[in-house]
Amino acid sequence: MSTKHANKDGFRELLRVKPGANVDMASVDCSATFGHDKDSAEKALADHLTHLTDLQERIYAEAKHPVLIVLQGIDAAGKDGTIRVIAGAFNPQGTPVTSFKIPTAKEAAHDYLWRIHAAVPGKGEIGIFNRSHYEQVLIVRVHHLEPEEQWRRHYRQIRDWERMLTEEGVTILKFFLAIDKEEQRRRFQDRIDDPTKRWKFSIADTAERKLWDDYRAAFGEMLGETSTDYAPWYLIPANRNWLRNLAVSEIVADTIDDLDPQYPQPEADIEGFKVV
Repeated sequence: MSTKHANKDGFRELLRVKPGANVDMASVDCSATFGHDKDSAEKALADHLTHLTDLQERIYAEAKHPVLIVLQGIDAAGKDGTIRVIAGAFNPQGTPVTSFKIPTAKEAAHDYLWRIHAAVPGKGEIGIFNRSHYEQVLIVRVHHLEPEEQWRRHYRQIRDWERMLTEEGVTILKFFLAIDKEEQRRRFQDRIDDPTKRWKFSIADTAERKLWDDYRAAFGEMLGETSTDYAPWYLIPANRNWLRNLAVSEIVADTIDDLDPQYPQPEADIEGFKVV
């Protein structure tokens, strides 16, 4: 990764994963700042969030563009925190947030994309996925829940499905939040030490830590196999929350800016109309 200072559109180019890239997660600097510092980043973030508020109102009013934001990352990578920051700029009416957990019996009776497709945002909505269909090539792979031949097919199926969505007008932004093993340990310990956060910790989390290298291999291959020109992945260094928030907010704002959402015209000419 480059360490140049990212300016407008910089994070989109800097952190975008090229289709077919060989992503070595071991080489990712999860604490990278790209020349930013916390104070200036927080000021820039405030500007981005103000802009996002305006953009989301226009998206909602125009009711033309569906936008899907996908968040993935290992446990404690900061998915919830990212949602609080980004979605905090939006009107909840137009911002459905879906958290995908273990499939229910009904969901498991269908193909793995069935429940995902049902949650895709409609026109005028900015939907956010906390985890997603990508669990089908991550946890399924690491825990050997399907034969390799089967889960490897999912790469192509996911690419095809996302292409269909984008051809139907959905803008897809996918963010992988990357933290290193020591940062995850620190965050887990913080959850244990803070009574208000203990509910977020599970002993099972420590068992998953033992599979760190397996997950890292799965993450790298997933990013290269499923980052496309129409539905790109952005690899976000997420050890520093302020850098994570800055990068994600900038990429989302710049991408929605390109859609150029506009307030719709009134049904009739009401210029000068007086309500009595």
